[in-house]
Amino acid sequence: MEIINKQSIHVEVHVKSLSTAPHTEVKKHVQALLNRHSMLFGNYRWTEFDESFLDKHVESVSIVDLEEMITQPIDLRSCSVSIHIFTLNEDGPSMLSLEEDEELSAANHWLLPAAEFHGIWESLVYEDGVKTKLLDYVTTTIYFSDKNVDSNLISWNRVVLLHGPPGTGKTSLCKALAQKLSIRLSSRYSYGQFVEINSHSLFSKWFSESGKLVTKMFQKIQQLIDDKDALVFVLIDEVESLTAARSASQAGTEPSDAIRVVNSVLTQLDQIKRHSNVVILTTSNVTEKIDLAFVDRADIKQYIGPPSEKGIYNIYLSCLEELMKCQIVYPRQQLFTIYELETMGFAKSDVSEHSLILRNIALKSKGLSGRALRKLPFLAHALFVKTPTVTLERFLEAMSEAVDKQREEKSNLFNGV
Repeated sequence: MEIINKQSIHVEVHVKSLSTAPHTEVKKHVQALLNRHSMLFGNYRWTEFDESFLDKHVESVSIVDLEEMITQPIDLRSCSVSIHIFTLNEDGPSMLSLEEDEELSAANHWLLPAAEFHGIWESLVYEDGVKTKLLDYVTTTIYFSDKNVDSNLISWNRVVLLHGPPGTGKTSLCKALAQKLSIRLSSRYSYGQFVEINSHSLFSKWFSESGKLVTKMFQKIQQLIDDKDALVFVLIDEVESLTAARSASQAGTEPSDAIRVVNSVLTQLDQIKRHSNVVILTTSNVTEKIDLAFVDRADIKQYIGPPSEKGIYNIYLSCLEELMKCQIVYPRQQLFTIYELETMGFAKSDVSEHSLILRNIALKSKGLSGRALRKLPFLAHALFVKTPTVTLERFLEAMSEAVDKQREEKSNLFNGV
């Protein structure tokens, strides 16, 4: 049997929430659209359509997650195309209730794909294919489980640990990854469930009964997992606050109740990760404080650092595109991607001038967190632009001033001014 490795292309089809069209029908029309436009150059999104069915039923059709540096057009007819059809769940988070008269505020719960998480994946910019690596890891986890691979022979724990400094988007990446997988695996699972556990409130809220309440919370999560049509993601944010409590407790500086909570959480994690339809996502800001027993449980320990110069440029580029779309920065002018600037050898010309100024702003923004970078265009407008609409040239000046101000504030903070 000859096996030909065709390039895999993923197409995400966002169906309007009021549409009643069967997925088979939507898929047929999307396939026809792709046949009409089979030559593409990188990621692409349709939001307007040349036929009435798609106009009526579909918000967007997107070719997604292709490598950035594509130098050749892609012919979809020679690729292996997977079409993923989804509708967004408009409900916000709910709380998992433990008793009839009591709500558990230590865990929020979303049905996936959630409207609230829409677009986060695209907004996060990392180097070295971090997002693809995480996507491939969880996809393989599900695939091995479906194939009944004996986990005593080949070991994997369904636990992902993202660690790195605050403000680098670790929690957002967990939410985006869960959203992306609930869409990518929609033919395998009817929907996704996302449970976010707040480590801090495990201690602060239930001081004397924590161990019992943790068990109760995981029983609720177990009920979600028991529905084999659901893919369940459990996020434990700032996991170091759990494990730090355990080591403090062993040193005799923390009440024994804290160690009961931590042991209870670790025991419960060991129980739920046996199920094929669950993935445990964890984040940590201080890696050295994480309990080794916990680190051993993680299959992937991925460092998420501050954005590089390229990452910063891409973040700013997406912000400026949005401001031009909303006509706050007006008129619209072309900005090159960092890859296009590299291809030109960063040569200065009338067409590349604004892009090169943006690159210089990105260079002096190194060291700012992803969170600060995304806030920067807002601060630039609020502090340095005195008009509702502004030219790109003037806005870039304002961004440069805002970066200087951020750096000054940061150094004053550290120097205790």
